[in-house]
Amino acid sequence: LIINPGAEREIPLTAVATVTPIVGPSEITRVDQQRTALVEANFTYGDLGAAVAEAQQVLNNTTLPLTITAHVAGQNEEMQASFQSLQFALILAVFLVYLVMASQFESLLHPLFILFTVPLAGAGSVLGLWLLGTELSIIVFIGLIMLAGIVVNNAIVLVDRINQLRAEGLDRFDAVFTAAQNRLRPILMTMLTTVLGLLPLALGLGEGAEIRAPMAISVIAGLVFSTLLTLLFIPCLYLLVDRKQVKTEEKPA
Repeated sequence: LIINPGAEREIPLTAVATVTPIVGPSEITRVDQQRTALVEANFTYGDLGAAVAEAQQVLNNTTLPLTITAHVAGQNEEMQASFQSLQFALILAVFLVYLVMASQFESLLHPLFILFTVPLAGAGSVLGLWLLGTELSIIVFIGLIMLAGIVVNNAIVLVDRINQLRAEGLDRFDAVFTAAQNRLRPILMTMLTTVLGLLPLALGLGEGAEIRAPMAISVIAGLVFSTLLTLLFIPCLYLLVDRKQVKTEEKPA
């Protein structure tokens, strides 16, 4: 090795330094001016969430010097950023659904308890994923966003029929009971057609089905759970809210 290439008199590196082969890094990486060592790995089984949890457990059980810090990055950071974006998308979807229902019903109150079907659907999705041992992922979150627009349909059909019967002169108990009877079959048929359409996807048929199946499972579980509870929960909530409105209107001025 020459330290002055192109000069008349070449000076070898050994003239000014002692060269000794040792084991060291082939390159030095710096992040924010801090020396960084990247440890990369691919998992052969499970999903990203399980792999990150296992890696984090190893880090927690490892005693590091005070001058060294370690954290899981890579796809895990991308997944966390995606979850934050999807959470905003879910909130925006619920808000837009509320605006549409508020303009349709010309009321700010009725759309609120219709939106109670969304957390019911979320609970059903979580229960279904837990029973089938499916991890929460980005594709599952996309299914939850889909549910926000799907599950409110049954409640809209039911509440709209109740309001129609109330406008025809029926009292609130008869209107709720009659509307539940009239809309039971359409609600169940709508649920069954959606479930049957997603069933092949949930069964994991075809190439790449292991990626799409969690979304179908979350939608099916959330839709079934929400539909069954909607037929009981929405009429009871309607009667409860309407009773408070009646008491407020009956108070003397």
